Amino acid sequence: MMLVRYLSQIGKYFLMIAEIFRKPTKWSVMRTLIFKEVDDLIIGSLGIVAFISFFVGGVVAIQTALNLTNPLIPKYLIGFATRQSIILEFAPTFISIIMAGKMGSFITSSIGTMRVTEQIDALEVMGVNSLNYLVFPKLMALLLYPFLIGIAMFLGIAGGFIASVYGGFGNSTDFISGLQKEFIPFHITYAFIKTFVFALILATIPSFHGYYMKGGALEVGKASTVSFVWTSVTIILVNYILTQLLLT
Repeated sequence: MMLVRYLSQIGKYFLMIAEIFRKPTKWSVMRTLIFKEVDDLIIGSLGIVAFISFFVGGVVAIQTALNLTNPLIPKYLIGFATRQSIILEFAPTFISIIMAGKMGSFITSSIGTMRVTEQIDALEVMGVNSLNYLVFPKLMALLLYPFLIGIAMFLGIAGGFIASVYGGFGNSTDFISGLQKEFIPFHITYAFIKTFVFALILATIPSFHGYYMKGGALEVGKASTVSFVWTSVTIILVNYILTQLLLT
């Protein structure tokens, strides 16, 4: 019974995605909505992404340095380990899970509130495709999500550099040498492929839970929690699948 319910929800989710692109809202209205979503979702997330990335990069560098107790192990490994950790996993995946809490809860609660207050019903009565009107601007705004992840990569490595050099764990030459050591450009491509897929997940799963929720104000909060859980689980599963496909 549980399996049937989950399969039904998955089918409903894909039907929702197809419906988003039907009967588009006119561009003059859509443009304003897209700019508003860019401001809310991307610009509004810059601060927390920058803060977390910088300090986690520093922590990665310090922990790596503290584990290099053997004097025969070269110090450039601090920069190497920081680069690999930040680019491959921390920036695209860890930040996306944090954004599932910040962006996802915001999207679910805003759409859920519109459902509770019957604003979505009003849109439907006016002949507007409510899914296109509400979800499509979020999809377009999150096309800029890789820009956010790029900043996370840069600040994570910068945080690692400052923690390593000014914390006395190594010099700048060793750290930069580690950053350049055995660099594989495809790793950047891999990270941004993941980022685009995660952006799609971040835009659609919270929207799904907000759009199809039932009840009152209490249920909006519950829908936000469920949305966060399922968005995080999906990101982790997709991360595993993409890593298997692209890196092995």
